[in-house]
Amino acid sequence: MRPDREKQLLKELIDKMFEISGHSLRFEDVEGRTDNWFQEYTMTEEQNKEWREWGTNLINKKRRYGKKAAENEMAWLDLYCGLKISDYEENK
Repeated sequence: MRPDREKQLLKELIDKMFEISGHSLRFEDVEGRTDNWFQEYTMTEEQNKEWREWGTNLINKKRRYGKKAAENEMAWLDLYCGLKISDYEENK
């Protein structure tokens, strides 16, 4: 994929992560930050699962990857910038 398409895909994935986790942030709010911003916010295990499934389907569609390759991409993204997991209700 071209760099602009890669950035657009990343934007969609990060925006959806914030939407699913109930945070009113957008990709633009964290773009370029060099601190561990993803540790400041949380999502539940169920929200993380929903986001990873949604992202896997999006990667499948946009990159035409197989399911396993798309799941691996989402696993790396979750490791790199996925929100901290907390099943306490205080994350909203």
